Amino acid sequence: MKEAPYGSWVSPLGSDLAAATMSFERPDPCGDGVYWLESRPHEGRTVLVFKPCEGDVVDVVPAGFNVRNSVHEYGGGAYFRSGSTLFFTNFDDQRLYRQDGVHGEPHPITPEPPEPRSLRYADGVVTADGNTVICVRERHEGENVINELVALPADGSGDATTIVSGRDFFSYPRISPDGRRLAWTSWDHPRMPFIGTDLWVAELAGAQPGEPRHVAGGESESIFQPEWSPDGTLHFVSDRSGWWNLYRERGDDVEAVAPVEAELGWMQWLFAWSSYAFLPDGRVACILNRGSSQPLTFLDPERGTYEDAGIGFDSARAPTLRADENRLVWVAASPTEPQSVLALDAETGELEVLRRASTHAIDPSFVSVPEPIGCPTTDGETAYALYYPPVNPDFAGPRDERPPLVVSIHGGPTSQSVPELNASLQYLTSRGVAVVDVNYGGSTGYGRAYVERLKERWGPVDMADSIAAGRYLIERGEVDGDRVAITGGSAGGYTTLYALTFEDFFATGASFFGVTDLIAFNQTTHKFESHYDHWLLGPLPEATQIYEERSPANYADDLKAPVLLLQGLDDKVVPPSQAEIMVEALRRNQVPFAYIAFEGEGHGFRKEENIRRSLEATFSFFAQVFGFEPADEIDPVEIENL
Repeated sequence: MKEAPYGSWVSPLGSDLAAATMSFERPDPCGDGVYWLESRPHEGRTVLVFKPCEGDVVDVVPAGFNVRNSVHEYGGGAYFRSGSTLFFTNFDDQRLYRQDGVHGEPHPITPEPPEPRSLRYADGVVTADGNTVICVRERHEGENVINELVALPADGSGDATTIVSGRDFFSYPRISPDGRRLAWTSWDHPRMPFIGTDLWVAELAGAQPGEPRHVAGGESESIFQPEWSPDGTLHFVSDRSGWWNLYRERGDDVEAVAPVEAELGWMQWLFAWSSYAFLPDGRVACILNRGSSQPLTFLDPERGTYEDAGIGFDSARAPTLRADENRLVWVAASPTEPQSVLALDAETGELEVLRRASTHAIDPSFVSVPEPIGCPTTDGETAYALYYPPVNPDFAGPRDERPPLVVSIHGGPTSQSVPELNASLQYLTSRGVAVVDVNYGGSTGYGRAYVERLKERWGPVDMADSIAAGRYLIERGEVDGDRVAITGGSAGGYTTLYALTFEDFFATGASFFGVTDLIAFNQTTHKFESHYDHWLLGPLPEATQIYEERSPANYADDLKAPVLLLQGLDDKVVPPSQAEIMVEALRRNQVPFAYIAFEGEGHGFRKEENIRRSLEATFSFFAQVFGFEPADEIDPVEIENL
């Protein structure tokens, strides 16, 4: 084993590994195989694929089709099916297409919109007779954006008809097994779906719902995934107890199925997420979020007990669980396995890995396995995080040196970091850089009270918890307290800039498409999030002073640490103007910085070459600031004013 400065270790885990890693959505089992969506960085598109029970994975959609939608800008629920008849949205035009069978030809069943991408579709279901599609539609009419539930002929022979409207947002249209009832959720500004939603049911006459009946939810109760059991009982997830648990409607009553201090709900950033599914023997399979793990679990409704399936893939960024009889499929990972599409026979316990996000084999001796930690933070609270120490079997750091630390901040800001094999993170740890992935106050997986810590305290809480994680590791003697960086994307990018501006704990940082000016962000962001900041910061105009005081761009004079800004030029969530505001301020005040803009990228980088460049640029930037020499030949970042 060689001794070398931390950060300069030679590693076989290159940026190409991270750049080529796929991601998966919405696996759906049927009698003869499994469908799912896979995002391919090397193609820059998302592809609907099918794996037959006996045979290899095949592409369902032709080359050139990109199965994504832009409802709420984030999308989700971009395909659905009725038997072997497939329906999906193509990203370029946002029209809904029908394809009969895996080898059929797709044809549009919705009209050419009056303006490009002005009609968008998501989260569809098909009536039992196969004649009608019911789905969410989002209409863009100039500055107005209208969300509604619509019904349209499944063969494209007629126009869509609005069947439910009058609320700001809709999701989860679900038809009962007998075809006679429709359930759905809705909510209004200023709430987000994970703050307060309503669950409705109406009788169906054909595809036309009758008078809706309110089942559950409200301004301070979040409803997730309404689902009908095979016997026609309506189930749903509610956080009314302080934890997202499973409930069911029986007659005029709503009852908890099996109370537990864990979560079956997720922050609904995408459509059609599914955390539970019904099995023939009466059990309910579920992804049970316990904060530092999300194992597949079997719930026995009669006994009210949960049993861990014990299959080892216990990390799930999003709930994707679906069932066909005893066959369960979902997407999960582990600290030593990448995100994978999994199939489990719930009767025999036989597990099959249908597809891994990466085909590159990783030597386990180079993998850093995280340690879940709890860190004392402000107000006597505990912040949670995952600590990844540097790991490389060929190198050790000098005895008198501690490794630099990167504090990683997830987006949302109400999302969650999970202990999965992440190639971007292992790129750092295998080169001698420690990483701590922080689930600060507001994160999913720790109950509603933990989420509420962030209410009107965005900036102070996430910053304090991030510093707490770094300080905890410094006090344990794990890392170098003078070489601590912070990085994050979107809301995590905002936390990065906020912390660098208002505290001097971090030596440097990298912000990926982060918010810099909160007033400008409020005026330019999209409908779905246009009032989110009311919960995070306070309502406008009453809280104008808070918005101004927490905007890093207004205090660039106080930002002295070097900072890297990365931005997609097609970003509709955090537009490029947000980064450009900060660039002007940094340049004006002679603060060391670098700015890299990516053509053709939106909110999150999807193209292989841009993922690779952003990872290498971040490493190069930190290397220059921290004073170590990367072993790799990478294109260095030019830092202004350094």
